[in-house]
Amino acid sequence: MIDFPFRHDLDAPSVFTMNRPEILTEAPMRPLPRLIFLSRWLQVPLYLGLIVAQVVYVFHFWIELYHLIEAALGSQSAIEKIILSVTPVGQTPANMPTETVIMLVVLGLIDVVMISNLLIMVIVGGYETFVSRMRLENHPDQPEWLSHVNASVLKVKLATAIIGISSIHLLKTFINAQAYEAKVLIAQTTIHIAFFAFGDGDRRVRPDHAAGQGARVGVR
Repeated sequence: MIDFPFRHDLDAPSVFTMNRPEILTEAPMRPLPRLIFLSRWLQVPLYLGLIVAQVVYVFHFWIELYHLIEAALGSQSAIEKIILSVTPVGQTPANMPTETVIMLVVLGLIDVVMISNLLIMVIVGGYETFVSRMRLENHPDQPEWLSHVNASVLKVKLATAIIGISSIHLLKTFINAQAYEAKVLIAQTTIHIAFFAFGDGDRRVRPDHAAGQGARVGVR
């Protein structure tokens, strides 16, 4: 009996082709799905707007720092400006110790930096997750968190940043507590606890979810 060599059907995908999905020719997208998919680029102007907001925050930071340096050098007008900047809206400027004023101004600068970090996470992480890849895998300045960013990770990062910003605001309020009513202090404390509970609960849930995802991928 003569054995003839096995010949693949030219129309059927070979085992090599099936194991290499990128070799398969992609079917053209229909007009409606293609339009919906292209609509993600509408988010680009929003991220560009956040970059402009980042520039505004940088400008505000340097103005506050300049006034702080002037006040440290003895400028009375700069001292009045920073006291006015740390006074709650609707309250008359009060005489506060110099170290308290400096502490409030520094906390305000830290607040600006943390909000700026939040903007960076939203701009870079949001673009990478929802618009298009940035191809930063081999870039020496790629942020560590961006290598494994997805919607779940971005959510946890944003929640952590918001908790930090809320902590700074709450600390500023407690330092200048005499300028606030009791209901304002209670409201800010309650909101901060709610932020912390949400962020902590999400951090506890996400690792289990990620582990489950990894187990399912390993089984496949």
